[in-house]
Amino acid sequence: MDQAQNNNQPAGGQPAGTMKRTLNLTSLLVNAMALIAPGAFLWTTFQVQAAQTNGGVTTAGEMWTGLLAALILAFLTAISYAELANIYPRAGSGSTYYYAEASFLEKEKTEHRKWARIAKFLVGWISHLYYWIYPGIMVAFSAILIVYIFGLFGITLAVWQQILVAIIFAVLNGYIAYRGINGSTMTAIIINAIQLAALIAFSILAILYRYSHPELAYVQTASSILIPHNFTNLLFQSTIAILLLVGFESVTSLGSEALQPKKDIKWAILLSLVIQGAFAYLFEYFAAIYFVGPQLTGTDSTGAAVSGYAAAAASGAPIGDMVRVIGDAMLGGSGFVLVLIFAATVVLALIGTTLACLNTGVRITYAMGKDKEMPTLLGILHGKYDTPHYGIWILVAISAAFGAYGVLNVDNLTQITLASNTGTFLLYGLTNLICLWAFFHRPDANFLKHRLVPLLGFLANILMLGAIVWIGMSAGGNTAMDAVIAIAVVIAWLVAGAVWFIHNTKKEGHPVTTEHMPQATGLEIDNS
Repeated sequence: MDQAQNNNQPAGGQPAGTMKRTLNLTSLLVNAMALIAPGAFLWTTFQVQAAQTNGGVTTAGEMWTGLLAALILAFLTAISYAELANIYPRAGSGSTYYYAEASFLEKEKTEHRKWARIAKFLVGWISHLYYWIYPGIMVAFSAILIVYIFGLFGITLAVWQQILVAIIFAVLNGYIAYRGINGSTMTAIIINAIQLAALIAFSILAILYRYSHPELAYVQTASSILIPHNFTNLLFQSTIAILLLVGFESVTSLGSEALQPKKDIKWAILLSLVIQGAFAYLFEYFAAIYFVGPQLTGTDSTGAAVSGYAAAAASGAPIGDMVRVIGDAMLGGSGFVLVLIFAATVVLALIGTTLACLNTGVRITYAMGKDKEMPTLLGILHGKYDTPHYGIWILVAISAAFGAYGVLNVDNLTQITLASNTGTFLLYGLTNLICLWAFFHRPDANFLKHRLVPLLGFLANILMLGAIVWIGMSAGGNTAMDAVIAIAVVIAWLVAGAVWFIHNTKKEGHPVTTEHMPQATGLEIDNS
């Protein structure tokens, strides 16, 4: 891969025009946690999950078990990412894009090495389904929340105003990302702490509310929340729940900025998932589901009064509605003020998440631009901030477009969510295969970590892909339509990738096969 050629040595002894090594383990961990968002997605995705149906019946009863299944899948994949990061610390910004090429080129046989370019391009192109749609989902979530906050004050925003909110939010985050990763990291540290504390506090209050109001007919008991009852609905919920957990792998694209990539990236991957997946989300979701009952009320699209999960599906912010009920009933009628406080913490968390998306999502694009597998403009760093600024602003424009589409209604939001999650399952599945292949015949291979785990991870991701197709074929109603549209977006992107690969191969004179070992996408680093 092409290297930046500049002999100027700024402070720190690193070449000008390259990414700077500033991120320790804490910084890497915080960037991964910011993308997962420690609790914010409880607020943003609860409506989408409550609105999902199977044959006209809500699948919300499997919300917690679906999250647990997604968490297991995520851990299997996280281990594969961690092991690949350990043996390929020179990946720089390339992440799985680099891993795919290196895993083929280090093989002894020519018939294995010749597939390296195709493998890396396939992984890199597919990763954009996830990395370039996901920020748009965050923009849509943020705009929906801001519209909800206006609504608390009796202000109804017109459609064009909602779209404008999404665009402004995307541009402001893009400007922060454009100025460099360090400012984004410090922002994420503060935001993570505030958001995690706020949502844990909500969870405790939600459980206490139920114990202080035992007379209500709640939707689920503790045991029915924790025990699966319908495997199909569990799978359906998992296709959305994975959105809560993706991001642990994002630190693998920060290898050029990590102080000790071989040591720290592996631990940042695993710790981010433990803290936010196994600790924060399982507890928070249990508490929120435990709270749902007749006291949660609203009106559906027809104007009819609804309660329970139907009210959650009809609300732009069901967690906000829960907070208001709790505040009014238990904290001296402070529901309105409490909602504003919690909503503000979620807005902050979404800023951190969107920043993390923009920072990490564009780095594989940068690697492909340097490699001339995407337009070379995308592989250029800003002269002052050392950020892939062209890619950032293009991603901002795409995010604004997806955000403007998703803010309009829950079906639009579900469509882009499923499209992004389909890209996630494809990328995660391929990563598990790459791990399996990379450790094949290596003397340090371990059966559990390098055979069983990646195989199970691959199968789990394939199962989730099948669930999305299944939704499109069998769920019926808007849920099926949303899945079909998402699948169509994925197919269109894959076709576009094939066309671009053929065109770019001819234009750049790339050989379809290659037999040289890849260099780091970013700074050269010590493998020790």
